[in-house]
Parts: sequence; structure tokens; C-alpha cells
Amino acid sequence: MAQQSIITKNRNVPLDKIRNVGIIAHIDSGKTTTTERFLFYTGRTYKIGDIDEGTTQMDWMPQERERGITIVSAATTTFWKGVRINIIDTPGHVDFTAEVERSLRVLDGGVVIFDAEEGVQSQSETVWRQADKYIVPRICFINKMDKLGADFEATVGEIKDRLGAHPAVMTYPIGKEQEFKGVVDLLTMKAKYWGEDPQGIEFRETDIIPEEIKNKVVKARALLVEKISETDDNLLDKYLNGVEITADELKSALRKATIAYKLIPVYCGTSLRNKAVQPILDAIVDYLPSPFDLKEVKGINPTTNAEERRQLTPEEKFSALAFKIQLDPHVGKLTYARIYSGILESGSYVYNINRNKQERVSRVLLMHANNREEIDKAYAGEIVALVGPKDTKTGDTLADPDKPIILEKIIFPEPVISLAIEPKTKADQEKLSYTLQRLAEEDPTFKVKVNHETGQTIMSGMGELHLEILVDRMKREMNMNVNVGKPQVAYKETVTKIVPEVEGKYIKQTGGHGQYGHCVIKLEPLGRGEGFKFVNKIRGGTIPSEFIAPVEKGVIEAMEKGVLLGYPMTDLQVTLFDGSYHDVDSSDIAFKIAGSIALQDGAKHAGLTLLEPIMKLEVTVPENFMGVVIGDISSKRGKILGTEKRVRAVIIKSTVPLAEMSGYATILRSLTEGRGIFYMEPSHYEEVPRNIVKEMLQK
Repeated sequence: MAQQSIITKNRNVPLDKIRNVGIIAHIDSGKTTTTERFLFYTGRTYKIGDIDEGTTQMDWMPQERERGITIVSAATTTFWKGVRINIIDTPGHVDFTAEVERSLRVLDGGVVIFDAEEGVQSQSETVWRQADKYIVPRICFINKMDKLGADFEATVGEIKDRLGAHPAVMTYPIGKEQEFKGVVDLLTMKAKYWGEDPQGIEFRETDIIPEEIKNKVVKARALLVEKISETDDNLLDKYLNGVEITADELKSALRKATIAYKLIPVYCGTSLRNKAVQPILDAIVDYLPSPFDLKEVKGINPTTNAEERRQLTPEEKFSALAFKIQLDPHVGKLTYARIYSGILESGSYVYNINRNKQERVSRVLLMHANNREEIDKAYAGEIVALVGPKDTKTGDTLADPDKPIILEKIIFPEPVISLAIEPKTKADQEKLSYTLQRLAEEDPTFKVKVNHETGQTIMSGMGELHLEILVDRMKREMNMNVNVGKPQVAYKETVTKIVPEVEGKYIKQTGGHGQYGHCVIKLEPLGRGEGFKFVNKIRGGTIPSEFIAPVEKGVIEAMEKGVLLGYPMTDLQVTLFDGSYHDVDSSDIAFKIAGSIALQDGAKHAGLTLLEPIMKLEVTVPENFMGVVIGDISSKRGKILGTEKRVRAVIIKSTVPLAEMSGYATILRSLTEGRGIFYMEPSHYEEVPRNIVKEMLQK
């Protein structure tokens, strides 16, 4: 407990002494291992957590410890050299991409970790693009320098070529694989050796650089000085005139260049062997931005719709972004929020702009993975968990009601796979919908719907592992036993032709008032991924304005049910341009039914077709299995995009329909004698070939 009180005691540090940092990378690059070292070296923990032993602080869920993977992002706070570092450790598995997306949205900087043997892998590219989207300055750590096949220079080359980044190499490795001993700091030209102390706390520093790498180190430093000088006019002047530039000048210019996203400092080491981890902590302090550096956050004024800027200081009016909801067995619903401006006191009221509701914050908590520490107020720049808000969802803005602002929302990808579930007993039926609702609140990429025709509950997510973990959580956390169907691909329906005019008429005469709704719409296809657009072109009051929204509602409901095979429809535009009404008999429900009839009739003449999710697939295999694996991918309607040679393996890159990938892990194992590994992530939707649609219609 003494450790935790240090955090509480020193919390209110100046803004320039705060770093909000995310650890992001491909699966198995060593994110959690590195985070555990950060916590140990900063004195936050007294023992190094080990993934294999299941003793990590950050992977606290039973499922994470059993599988050795991170499933949910975990937040913690620690101190290094007088600077407060708020760290979020994110998952690497593509099925949990939402955790990375929402973490990056609220962070000021990122540490991207690469495997020195594998180089830049697929998920590394994905998280890099996510960080680009939110313009997050970052540093790189090339981990696992002790691994067989580790290649520092090749990985730096890939960071440059594949990610389009401008790497600034800060430490150069001394030895590699089993011979990796330490690094040369290129700014100070000092060699740092680890090894005498097994925990890596102590290291030896010397001015003597090993002869075998001296030339490379001198070249690397010259390149570093040149790169940093190019970002600063004063330094460039000195550089061109041959004036010696001091390490402090280089550091100061590199900090500005990193924050402006002109350069990416690159470090190397091995977290598992406790070598060269401290320089990354120094880099977080030296080069990643504080809220003070970023100065302001942009948003929209909800009343005027004009852009507004809010200073990131405690003196400003309060604003925060809720980026994650977690259901805690002890305190109920936890809302993780990044405080952008102002101060939030426990027991106060905040205004949820998105929901137009006032919410009470009964308690404010500081999190260390799943351990909580209560605080009385939270300041600008902090990441905290709130107890109290009932209606707040992921991506909502909380602000001062007197000075409202809407911060940029978080956009999540659509689910690609679904399965049917049903409770094992009748008594569990009601409990099931409550359980699913709670899980959907936590996870924005998890969707639930009930198929009213079959009575089945369908849950959809980002992949088989994602759904498997959710079913496991239902069992363990909520004592909910369910029968699970086979995973189904999330197909979508769309139209391929324009239908210029289709009528929807609903007339029902009963005793007293009847029902009358009549609309005329036009259907046309949209480009892939454009979704649905409803255009109102009613002129001269042929349909009164209050009946326009019911027509749209009826169209949307019919689209959700689908027309061809019952899959939801997408990528089409519906234009409402004519219709008629009855003074007495017209009603919302009549126009809703008319809209639904018009869509269903029109879709039948609009060249209905199916769309299927296409996955990006990368298979890493020894060279002698390359032919057989490529043959298998081709037989699954896959397109080979190319191959890439690595030290002892080949990476086959392709796109394959998800429908063909059921049980692929087992197939790959048997094709490659257990030596092949694969990585798969959603890429895009594509039309299903005609012959396959015919087969599906006949089933």
C-alpha cells in the first residue's frame, strides 16, 4: 500500500511533467513484458511479472493469464525521474482492435514495439495506421534482440519502407542473439552493458565502444545528427558550417521533431532478459509530449456547430472523453475517462453532451490494472475511472453544462462473424439478455440481435477468438451457461441496379379510422463501404413532413431484415420523391409499413446480390512448405498478393473470403507439420460469386 500512496501523494504534478502513453504492437512482440519492466524499474512493483507464470500486473483477467495474451487494455500510473507516466497496455490480437482504437484516441504518445526477428508485422502496420489517424507522436522499441535471427538494421529499414516513417536511431546494439550485451547511446556515444545484474537494475556505462561496431556506430551517429539538424533551422546552419552541436541541443530539437511527428526515435533491447529497457523510459520523458506541449484539444460547440478549442489546463472549464466502459463486480459500472481540461471532483455533476443528460460522478478512481485507489478530484491530463454515470457510453463527451463541447468520437469497425446462442434452461432466458446487454456496453465491436422469425439470439464480433472469450466470460463472471451454434459469416445484401420508381401502399379499412400510407421511392446502389443514405425529395407537401421519418424507419427496418437471404442490406441510397396521404386515415405506422413494402418490392428488381467479408491473411512458413500452402489458399478462393523472404521463413500475403477460413489453424498445422503460423484481419467486403449465391439460395 505504501507504493500506492506515493502515486496519490505526488499526483498534482505540473502539466509538463505528465505523459499519457500507450504500448502498442503486433501480438507476441512483448508489450506486456515491456510494461511489466517499466513498472518494476520505476518502483511501481517490487517483483517482475511473468506472462508464463501468470503473475503479470497488467494481464489480470483469468482468460489473459491462461492464454498468455492481452484481451483488455489496462491502465496504470508510475513515476520516472520526477515525471508522472500514465501507461495503457493494449492487446495485440486483431480481434480486440477496439481496445487499441479507443486507447489511442485518448493518449498523447505511443511506444510501438517490434520483434527484432519478425520485423514489421501486419498488426504492427494496423496499429501504426490507427496511431496516424489520431496523430499520436511515438517512439519505437525493437525488442527481442536476443532472439535467433534478430536483425536490427533490417527492422529499421522496414519501419522506414513499410510504415513510411522517418526513424531516428538512438541506440545501436552491441552484439545480437545470444551475444546481445547492451547498446551504444548515439547522442552521448557511451556504451551501456547489462548482464551482471540478472534483474537489469544495474548496468555499466563506458566511453569505450567495441571495435567491431565502431565504424557502424560513427556512421549511425552522423546520420542521426544530420536527420535532427534537418528539422531545425538553427542546427542546420551549424551543421552546414561544421560547428559542433551539443547533445542537449540535439535532444531539444529531437523533442520538437518527435512531437511534430517529423521523426520517430528508435531504441533496441530485450525486455525478457531485462536489457536496455531504462533508455525507453528516458525516451518517454525526453521526447513524448505532455498535455502542456499539445496545448489544446479541438471539438464542436453543440449549440452553434462551430469548431471550438479547449486549453489542456486545470484552469479551463471541465471537459473529458469517456473511452471505455468496464463492469466491475465490486463497484458496478466503471467509466474510464481522459480529463482534457478543468478539474473533476467526486460527488459533482457533469453533463453528457451526446446523451443530453446530467450524470453524477459519485467516486473518482485511479486505476492500477484491476486495483483501484480512490481520489477526491482529477485534474486535466489524468486518465481516471468514474463511478456513478449510468447512461454514458464509449466515445461520449462529458463537460461543464455552462460551456459544452463535443470532442471527436471514436469510430469502431463492423463485426465480421456471428454465432447463435441460447440459454440452457428456460429460467436463464431473461438473464441472457441482461448479460449480453452488459457485455455490449463494454465492447463496441460486439453486437447482439434477436432473429424474431427463428427466435435465436445472434451475437457478432471481430473473430472466433473474440466470441470465444465473450462466451467464456459469460460462464465465469455471470454464471451463464449457453449452447453455442457454429460461427457464421456476417454476410450483407446489396443492390446492383437502379430502380427509378417503386411504390409502397398500405391501405386498411376497419370500422372507424382506417390506415393509409403511400410513398414512391427510387433505389440506387452506392460504392462499397458507403452504407445507407436516405434522401428526401418531397416537394409541395405530397407527404406531410411528420410522415417522412416513419417512411425512413420502415425502409431501415426492411433493410435490417434483408430481402434475398435475410442478411442486412447496405451500400444503397433510397430517395423518397412522391406519395399521397389521407387527412383522417394517415398515421406514422401506415407510412412506416408503406416504406417497408416499397423497399422490399424495389429490392427484388434491383439486382440483389450478397457481399462477404474478405480477410487479409499472412502465413509464415518454412520455405519447403510454400507451394502446398499457396495451393491451399488458392483453393479457398484466395488471391495471392505476394511473398516475402525472412531469415528462415517465407511470408505469404493474400486475401481470402472469411467463409472459407473455418478451422484454418488445424488445416495449416497439418499442411506444415505444425510449423506454420498465420495472422488474419478484416480487410473489406466483396461480392459473392453468382454460383455460390445460387447454392446458398437452394439450401
